[in-house]
Amino acid sequence: MRNTEERRSLLVSILMVLFFFNTRHLQVMSCPLQTTNCTDQDRKLLEFPLNLEYLEAEFFLFGALGFGLDKVAPNLTMGGPSPIGAQIANLDRLTRDLVLQFAWQEVGHLRAIKKTVKGFARPLLDLSKKSFAKVMDDAFGRKFVPPFDPYAHSYNYLIASYLVPYVGLTGYVGANPKLQCPASRKLVAGLLGVESGQDAVIRTMLYARAKHIVHPYGVSVAAFTDRISDLRNKLGKMGVKDEGLVVHKAMGAEGQVAGNVLVGDKMSLAFDRTPEEILRIVYGSGNESVPGGFFPRGADGEIAKSYLDC
Repeated sequence: MRNTEERRSLLVSILMVLFFFNTRHLQVMSCPLQTTNCTDQDRKLLEFPLNLEYLEAEFFLFGALGFGLDKVAPNLTMGGPSPIGAQIANLDRLTRDLVLQFAWQEVGHLRAIKKTVKGFARPLLDLSKKSFAKVMDDAFGRKFVPPFDPYAHSYNYLIASYLVPYVGLTGYVGANPKLQCPASRKLVAGLLGVESGQDAVIRTMLYARAKHIVHPYGVSVAAFTDRISDLRNKLGKMGVKDEGLVVHKAMGAEGQVAGNVLVGDKMSLAFDRTPEEILRIVYGSGNESVPGGFFPRGADGEIAKSYLDC
């Protein structure tokens, strides 16, 4: 009788352990973003890219339409300040069509992220001619005369666009393995897919014009991409994670081609960047604690703000 009671007690204990394990397992798998330590990291990593999504949305909306989120989706701004210097670009019909598609895709990205995490208000963005001109001057190590104007025509706008989606997509590649929850990884995979597509379209458009000389600077489109990529590598301070449209054959896919319409490492896999690397690049300072560039007051979210408090 005693042995029977002991076995029954042991069985009940085992069932309780299994029930507790399965309940915890289901909680982790469902991974609600408001609870548990693992999801706190997910939340921070999902909020951070809102900075770049805001930047892309405003740049593409203004470039194609002449107005931005304040008009098309004011609720997404959460009362954040309007961007500085953004304006409609002088684009040909095809480029305007593509940029407009990108613009609405970025609006969707903002909605998707904010549906998952609370997020934050639009930070102050500097999308002025002066801001882009400084990037180009830094990339070439000299002042362009006249200053580079991203809104002047399609060539300049596409070159300026070369600055935008690629930085964000490397951030998504870097964030993905750090995410704990399936829902978080699914969201980032979806965002990464479209951002990569945008970057591929921009690079393809530029690649078709690689030898075109951009006037009045006497510099080819391909040279612009090389210098911009070199600058981002320099600011990021983590080696080569960026390449222009044409590379030495040894650096091309499988060492067989010089054309580099899609960027990848030795195995043609996408490069990754950390939030710290991204901040160094978009601030233009090479220092995640020194704001500037496209974010004159700094980026938002816990990760970015932690460096501003240093």
